[in-house]
Amino acid sequence: MPIKNILLLIPVVFSLSGCLGSNTERGVAGALGGAVIAGSTGGSPVTGAVIGGAAGYFCKDLNVPGCKN
Repeated sequence: MPIKNILLLIPVVFSLSGCLGSNTERGVAGALGGAVIAGSTGGSPVTGAVIGGAAGYFCKDLNVPGCKN
């Protein structure tokens, strides 16, 4: 998947993250998304999962718009 297509998916991922009700749910979704994106761009899926999971789990604490319980 070209990087341009992946960049177009980022707003979709963030808009759907508001549908998740807890930090844990957002962390799991972020880990899965991070692993898929990293793997499709030639990166390490494990690293992508760690970064995506942390971003999902802490998005409310970081006041990311649309990230609410």
